[in-house]
Amino acid sequence: MSACAIASAAASNVSISGDRVIVDGKTFPVRGAAGDGPLIELKQLGGTTVRTYGGDPGPALDAAERAGLKVIAGLWLGHPRLGADYKDRAFVERQLAEISAIVGKYRDHPALLMWGIGNEVEVDISDDTLIWPAIEAAARRVKALDPAHPTMAVVAEVGNDKARKVKELAPHIDVLGVNAYGDGLYSVGSRAREQGWLGPIVITEMGARGHWQAATTPWGAPYELTSTQKAIEFRRYLKALGDADIGTLVFLWGQKQEVTPSYHSLRLATGEWTETAEAMAENWGGATPGGNHAPRIAELRFAHDPNAPFASWPAGQGGSVLLSANDPDGDPLDARWEIMAESTVRSVGGDAEERPRSFPASVDKSGLTGASVGALPPGRYRIFIELRDGRGAAATANLPFEIR
Repeated sequence: MSACAIASAAASNVSISGDRVIVDGKTFPVRGAAGDGPLIELKQLGGTTVRTYGGDPGPALDAAERAGLKVIAGLWLGHPRLGADYKDRAFVERQLAEISAIVGKYRDHPALLMWGIGNEVEVDISDDTLIWPAIEAAARRVKALDPAHPTMAVVAEVGNDKARKVKELAPHIDVLGVNAYGDGLYSVGSRAREQGWLGPIVITEMGARGHWQAATTPWGAPYELTSTQKAIEFRRYLKALGDADIGTLVFLWGQKQEVTPSYHSLRLATGEWTETAEAMAENWGGATPGGNHAPRIAELRFAHDPNAPFASWPAGQGGSVLLSANDPDGDPLDARWEIMAESTVRSVGGDAEERPRSFPASVDKSGLTGASVGALPPGRYRIFIELRDGRGAAATANLPFEIR
């Protein structure tokens, strides 16, 4: 028996019933993450699903099958803001051919839940009239090749009319995927319904307030919540979305540079998870590895002014920050401080950013009470703290400052 026949025999029966995703005759709770972090750990937290964005989904499908998860396999659509031209028939046909090859290869994979068509293709363009037909063309092609799995389109928030446009202009889309952050998560489902969307809704990227939603310093640097503050917001959002029967995929189950290395990252570059994992486990009925708890950061502030969210001082002078943190399990904490130049790149839609230059910070023996900023050239910076408990969990925080 061929590998395809084996996969086909083991494949789940996936369908849509009203606003629910049905797998093997039962309502399937779409909850999990977008990203490339450890899938077995995601399953342990109570996750059911992982989302990919594009490229060959084979490795993710195989890894998810081993972990007992399903996959929303992303089919990438080119972004006009990055040069994709949907008036160019050669480009359109080439893109559809690439989609066809992926669908044909993996449509019988037992870990496949649905196909995710595009990601925020409509962002940062003045005229979206060609976008929705392009999504529909892709969905129609997918349905022709694989009628056994639902299709999902992913938009950046629902705006005033995006759910309506998907419903009316892309009728071969079964599931509405929405990337949404911050307090808009409380109403994103009701707003999509008001636009006429009747099918399932999945928050395909869920996060604490985004950098575009945050207050800023006088020089425009967005303030970042500590990992403890992010977890507080995650708990609220996960409960609200669960109560509304909306699927939820948190962002990012991994690590990336976007404004900072920690702004949207739920894990450190060295692999440790932050308190948001606890929020996920609490809401989904799972558990963190070993029942461990992440360190908590009660406060990170500038020593000269406890109420100042940023600092500015002349070149030749120094400054310092004070830290108050603890570990709920009493684990000894390892503190790692770093100063980094403020990123001047503000990419759109999560495009890749280069990590800024870093500088050392001066710390006491443990580094658990604070750090000092020595002589630096004039410019804008942030001072970062990463706390590790030695058992796989961590906490993060940073403060922006300026050298005049």
